[in-house]
Amino acid sequence: MEKKLSLIGVNKTYKLDNRETFQALYDINVEFEKGELVSIVGESGSGKSTLMNLIGGLDSDFSGQIIADGEDLKNLNEKGLDKYRKNKVGFVFQSFNLISHLSILDNVTLALTLSNVSEKEKVKKATEMLRKVGLHSQLKKKPSQLSGGQKQRVAIARALINDPEIIIADEPTGALDSQTSMQILDILKEIADDGKLVIMVTHSEKVASVSSRVVEIADGKIVNDHINKDYKKNVKEVDDDEPTLVIPKIDLDADKPKKKKIGKERQNLSLISAIRLSFHNMWASRVKNFLMAFGVAIGIGSLILMMSFSSGINDFIDNTMKSYSNPKIVTVSKKTNSMADALQYDKLKFTDTDIEELKADINSFLQEELKADINSFLQFEVNDDNIDFGFSLMTMVLPEATVTDRDDFEKENPKNIYYLYSIPPYYSESNVIKGTMSQETTYKDGKIEREDGYPKNGGGFMFTKAIYKLFPNESSDNIIGKKVQINLRLPDGTSFTFIDKICGIMDTSVMSDFLVAYIDYKYLEALFNEKAEGMFAPTNIYIHTGSKSITDKINDYLSDPKSKYAGSLEDSLAGMFSSMSSTVGTSLTVISCISLLVSAMMILVVLYMSVTERTKEIGVLKSIGARRKDIKRIFTSESFLVGVLSGLMGIIFNLLLTLIIWLVLKFTIGLAPLSYRWWYFLVAMGVSIVISMLSGLYPASKAAKLDPVESLRRE
Repeated sequence: MEKKLSLIGVNKTYKLDNRETFQALYDINVEFEKGELVSIVGESGSGKSTLMNLIGGLDSDFSGQIIADGEDLKNLNEKGLDKYRKNKVGFVFQSFNLISHLSILDNVTLALTLSNVSEKEKVKKATEMLRKVGLHSQLKKKPSQLSGGQKQRVAIARALINDPEIIIADEPTGALDSQTSMQILDILKEIADDGKLVIMVTHSEKVASVSSRVVEIADGKIVNDHINKDYKKNVKEVDDDEPTLVIPKIDLDADKPKKKKIGKERQNLSLISAIRLSFHNMWASRVKNFLMAFGVAIGIGSLILMMSFSSGINDFIDNTMKSYSNPKIVTVSKKTNSMADALQYDKLKFTDTDIEELKADINSFLQEELKADINSFLQFEVNDDNIDFGFSLMTMVLPEATVTDRDDFEKENPKNIYYLYSIPPYYSESNVIKGTMSQETTYKDGKIEREDGYPKNGGGFMFTKAIYKLFPNESSDNIIGKKVQINLRLPDGTSFTFIDKICGIMDTSVMSDFLVAYIDYKYLEALFNEKAEGMFAPTNIYIHTGSKSITDKINDYLSDPKSKYAGSLEDSLAGMFSSMSSTVGTSLTVISCISLLVSAMMILVVLYMSVTERTKEIGVLKSIGARRKDIKRIFTSESFLVGVLSGLMGIIFNLLLTLIIWLVLKFTIGLAPLSYRWWYFLVAMGVSIVISMLSGLYPASKAAKLDPVESLRRE
């Protein structure tokens, strides 16, 4: 007969914890042939299980030779042993070792899944195999719903599904009653009679009595090897209605073009199959996985919220600044080193000489910048045609009242100093003037226009809403037309007092809570000249650039610490608030990242515990040929699915949380600075998947490195 398995001089030694050694097998020499039903018998500790592990390729640490189908197992690397277990050996275990959360059909197709057989083909073959062992009506049941005999039939079907030449059965009837045991032995006998080598490891004399050959082992040595002369092969007539265990060859290339040969990797577990298997695993522990994903989702949702807060604050600042600024106009003022300087008119004003020097400095800077910028075709020069003038100065604003009342007001408000500000040329009526205007005064294109001519004394000032504080006993409708006194004292001692009416209320958002008096520059110049001819000079220069690119370049020049000039108050405020919002946004994001780090640790712990809980399952997978890469891919796929689930839950959690926060803020402070970008959700999903997969790397690696023999022993 054809030799299927030969063991030549096989020795096996274990290293003990105390650095001593224990020899489990001594110089084993034995041969097995196709069609044999062999029982390896012996007492516990005799070495029969060790021998089974070596023959099955679960343990490769031995000396000697084990030649299976012409191939020496000692010469096979890890991948070769995986392939050997997948294609040439089938295991049937005493405790069945079925995966509890998979259906009967899925338990049987598992080996085909590792071989990357198509879904249609593997279901067809597994269904046929279960029909042959009498379980074709139990396909959708879970192992817990079967009897012991039925479970062992499933284990046999799983062992046979890849059509191996060697079947190793470890105490196949140890957990069964006598009647069921005989049914299982009949099935194993039928497999052997079909031409396969069946090796049973047992200590039962009853099992040994039905074998064609009995090999007795004691203290690691073969002490007896004899043929059962009474053994007879089953001879039965073919009945089309009765299932038989004649197993057709499985063509793994059936779904592929015949002309294209598939190489070594044709039987690898595919990524899609790994994800499907991982989904089954996760569904089996869905409560645990849901709670874990929810923990990560809180961190993901918080991250999106923090990003939306940060962008919302920035958008609010940008929109506010745009409401009274123009990207094609640059505001230039003189740089001051202290608050005291900001109150001194002579240090703020631009003389004719200053204006010419400013134009020369900026033109020189632009000339070099535009020349160096190879992507720029812009040409720009500051001249009299593209500049306007403005005025701003800290001053005192008081309501018109009796001297006594005014003195009392000054005592109560000793620092009642505010801005007197000419109307910038970039303010527009539609987005700045939200308040009521007097009938004879309107605002248009940067000027105050009145029906009775322009300019004229008594034309009035416009104020921010803070002016209401100076008239606590008046309603907002009665403010228009009220008179105020503006006291202005210059450094040389010259004092100016302007008494004029309130002709309008301006709402400039950020500046609304500060008392600022706005007035047309030419009208203010006329008021000054009535007091002292030639004393008035601008403190601001407005440059109409016509291009945001030029505006940005000039602003770069103004922001240089070496520059003698500064930008506008709006730019300063925008920079300050942007810096603050950036700091706040960064802080909030860091807090979210800390929560994500905690979530990552939680994923790592849960997946590591999952590896511990599923150690035996991992051993089963390795016994049917799963490679390290396959085990790692299954656990990595679980990490990926956890990441996807966490990301989706995080997005939903964020949307619900955002709605609540938006409603609370809107109805309490009237403002909800939340702004979303579509890519926030992609970032959140990406972060969720990345941290989940990174957290799953160690558990996946740990699972892949588990020893199959030790794994199968785990209870």
